[in-house]
Amino acid sequence: MSNSLIRRDFLKSTAAGTAAIATGLWTGIASARPLSANEKLRIACIGTANRAAADIAGVKDEEIAALVDVDSNYLDRKASEFPNAKKYSDYREMLDELSEKIDAVVIGTTDHHHAPATIRAIRKGLHVYCEKPLTHTVKEARVIAEEAKKARVATQMGTQIHAGENYRRVVEAIQAGVLGDITEVHVWVGKGWGGGDLPKNTTEPPEHLDWDLWLGPAPERPYAPGRYHPGQWRRWWQFGQGTLGDMGCHYMDLPFWALNLRHPTRCVAKGPEAHSETAPNGLSVEYLFPQQGDQPGCKLTWYDGNMIPKSIKGTRVPGSGVFFVGTKGSMFSDYGKHKYFWNKGEGTDFQPPEPSIPKSIGHHAEWIKACKEGTPTLCNFEYSGALTESVLLGNVAFRTGKELEWDAANLKATNAPEADQYVSKEYRKGWEVF
Repeated sequence: MSNSLIRRDFLKSTAAGTAAIATGLWTGIASARPLSANEKLRIACIGTANRAAADIAGVKDEEIAALVDVDSNYLDRKASEFPNAKKYSDYREMLDELSEKIDAVVIGTTDHHHAPATIRAIRKGLHVYCEKPLTHTVKEARVIAEEAKKARVATQMGTQIHAGENYRRVVEAIQAGVLGDITEVHVWVGKGWGGGDLPKNTTEPPEHLDWDLWLGPAPERPYAPGRYHPGQWRRWWQFGQGTLGDMGCHYMDLPFWALNLRHPTRCVAKGPEAHSETAPNGLSVEYLFPQQGDQPGCKLTWYDGNMIPKSIKGTRVPGSGVFFVGTKGSMFSDYGKHKYFWNKGEGTDFQPPEPSIPKSIGHHAEWIKACKEGTPTLCNFEYSGALTESVLLGNVAFRTGKELEWDAANLKATNAPEADQYVSKEYRKGWEVF
């Protein structure tokens, strides 16, 4: 067996062992020689600009073995920083050629490429870091999480704020019961990715952009300058999931973590009439989560764009954040701070709980450590897959136009079979996920 295969198998087995311990499923995997301190992961980076560039910066101290981008301008610019990295425009070709010579991939593409790239990497036995949302559809999230668990690879979704100290203090307070039982959570983001009809001004794509590869699994359509690549793709259903898909995994992550949420049983969305091509400029979604253990059922409401609230429960709120409503009081949080609002007679002698969640070594560093040593990551695909499913279900409800009765086990809206077309999708030949 080649040294690269032996090394990659070691990384897989140690990651699986520690993940199993973390979930109570330890199976006695034999220990092996740890990697030396100066040994580096060999990483292929799929996507090189914008958010992908930040992810590359997060892993740049490892060995960047390959760079992939459909835009040669972006690719050449990033390759100038990593002259030893092989360059590709098609990640399928890269994975076929290099899968036995690399250990892991970092995926920072448009949403519709997340699952096709991730599933191919997992099936090659590679560790994966993928940007949020984990996938473009609800079903893809389930399949990716199951495949990652079966392959026993180290995974992390790019919800970087999860590594921040503020989120940890909020989770500790909520789980310590300082607000009593949480009955409602309100989550909102004051931005809007939506609106617009199919462009009429279509042209040949520029020479530096491989438009067919950019479309990838999506149906063919002509290139339109400034309407898709590089910055407007999130508003289009074929490529993104609007504001909810863009920001939901960041802000809904906090209540998911604090309340150990998993799958809603009901979901309904409000907004303008659904457009066949683009997401709305404003949306609200209500999710009903069932009781879990001592935690009662909880209603979570999402708002974005022009439908965000100015106040919640009589408290004025800023443009983005999370508001927990409990039986003893409420709490507002954003990325960097949190504030309590006590019910009358409550909280007069309040002391925050002692910190119990360890300080993060860094979101990307957690994943790198997991790849090398098998330590767990907090936003692994089992956790982030369920989070992504719930986030994207909001758009399924909006596009279906019904309050969905959700059977999470079977990924079915039991009262709306027409939702199936949005839970999953078809792929162009050569880009299939399942």
